Amino acid sequence: MTYEGHPLPPLIEGVLVKRYKRFLADVMLNDGTLVTAHCPNSGSMRGCCEPGRPVYLSQSDNPKRKLKYTWELMEMPHTLIGINTLIPNKLVLASIAHGLVPELLGYSQFKPEIKTSDHTRLDILLTRDNGEKCYVEVKNCTLVEEGVARFPDAVTTRGQKHLDELEWLAAKGHRAVLFFLIQRMDAISFKPAADIDPVYADALARVAENGVEVIARSAVMTREMISMGKPLPMVLTS
Repeated sequence: MTYEGHPLPPLIEGVLVKRYKRFLADVMLNDGTLVTAHCPNSGSMRGCCEPGRPVYLSQSDNPKRKLKYTWELMEMPHTLIGINTLIPNKLVLASIAHGLVPELLGYSQFKPEIKTSDHTRLDILLTRDNGEKCYVEVKNCTLVEEGVARFPDAVTTRGQKHLDELEWLAAKGHRAVLFFLIQRMDAISFKPAADIDPVYADALARVAENGVEVIARSAVMTREMISMGKPLPMVLTS
């Protein structure tokens, strides 16, 4: 069966009132009901949490959930934006396994959430039949300004730790890949956000010179599905 992308559940339309405490968002549904939804995104969400924008929520029927709504998408003038940070890892892993990422073909085993050292986990481990390993860390990117996708949208010490881990694995002879998935369709290129986190930007340029491969791909966004999009050209040095 052909893999097309990550399907979304049925969505309910509303308008964002405010996002607060990182994981909460008040939304006015189209029928006039005000609800509080879970925001599955711990980042700053710079550029994609503006009050008054159309948003789309999923609804859970799990009686144990405190909040039955989850914020899935935001609508901008020229693109939908994926809010749920749990989706990129699933989408990237499935796309690799189905041969939709040409840079990462030839692997027969695919494992999520791999512990690589005492205090670090990376998102994906790929293994060839001959035992060769490839470690992949997936980063969700939603900040796009003037057509340029930028990461991070806030200072990220955790992201810096992942860069160090990938660099260490590359030095040991493993393949190490940093995969930026841009959950929107209006980006034409990618670069690190050096003005937001210069330490991360410098570290990204360093690890890229030391054997860590960097991939940036856009996503194809609809209200029904999020799919792997096209490769984006990158500028990793300032």
